[in-house]
Amino acid sequence: MSAALEARAVDADWLTQHLRTAGTIRDARVVAVEAKAVGVGMLGDSIRFAVTYDRDEGAPASFVGKFAAADPVSRATGRDFGLYAREVGFYRHLAHTVAVRTPRCHVADYDASDGSFALLLEDLTPARPGNQLTGCDLADAEAAMEQAAALHAPRWNDDTLRAHDFLDTSAARDVVLQVFPDCLAEFHRRYDGVLEPEYMAVCDDYAARIHVAMAAPEGPFTLTHGDFRLDNMLFDANGGHDRLAILDWQSPAIGKGAVDVAYFLGLALSIEDRRRHERHLLDYYLDRLRARGVRDYGYDDLYRDYRLTLLSGVSTAVFASASTKRTERGDAMFLAMARGGCAQAIDTDALALLT
Repeated sequence: MSAALEARAVDADWLTQHLRTAGTIRDARVVAVEAKAVGVGMLGDSIRFAVTYDRDEGAPASFVGKFAAADPVSRATGRDFGLYAREVGFYRHLAHTVAVRTPRCHVADYDASDGSFALLLEDLTPARPGNQLTGCDLADAEAAMEQAAALHAPRWNDDTLRAHDFLDTSAARDVVLQVFPDCLAEFHRRYDGVLEPEYMAVCDDYAARIHVAMAAPEGPFTLTHGDFRLDNMLFDANGGHDRLAILDWQSPAIGKGAVDVAYFLGLALSIEDRRRHERHLLDYYLDRLRARGVRDYGYDDLYRDYRLTLLSGVSTAVFASASTKRTERGDAMFLAMARGGCAQAIDTDALALLT
């Protein structure tokens, strides 16, 4: 991997050079830096850098850096599926074109020869991190729907998105289709006897229909996040200045906005809360889309797209569990994802659409 794009390469000189190039500082120099690992990302390593300058030019006192995962299995997944290139591409080319709150990006470097990368991002702490394992309440879910609409509406049916090669996920889709049977076998090996049989049956049924599920759908499209869940969210960010900020842009794609909505509702809420608030939150998202100018897209359209895409949570649970380093927290998260997504599929009869 490119040594210059590794976390260990970040020192006072590295920061001075890159912050000057970005225009974050002019004549100032970084004279000291303290690094501390943060976050729970599975496909990238995040480090908070507290910096000291030799003079005050109003530059931030801290940044969050993101780099390829140290774990070789997770790193290979991020590299081979283009996730690192996509995150850098998002910050370089797309972040400024949408209204979703993301960290300001100061540095976005990528080495195509080996897939290594370095991002230096705005530090949005103090904030309240979302936690996939504890879930969220209705107010937080509404904030997520607001940000989903802020992402989707500005690029709704925007054909110019197709000019960005890093958003072309066809090659990655082909690989997923090829390896999914092996991933499902590993999922069974780990979780048979742990995951409820009716939910494992949904996983098996989905696998039998995955070619239909992953075909390019017809109808409205937009820019999607692709991993729109609590672990990638900061509530009351920037000391409470921002209600919610969205992180971890390794999976942007062109697709139905409903995929982010369905993924979130299936994974962030308890099954009971999702059933109780599902209609309200779908209406809430649709209202915010309309407020941002999206027309000719009603509830029936949204609900059909919701059913078509909600099995993405099940797909992620099966695929990612076999493609990242195994951890206790990872097992708990993948089981929660599978349970939420499978219950969601059963409740909406989503598999009936994949024929």
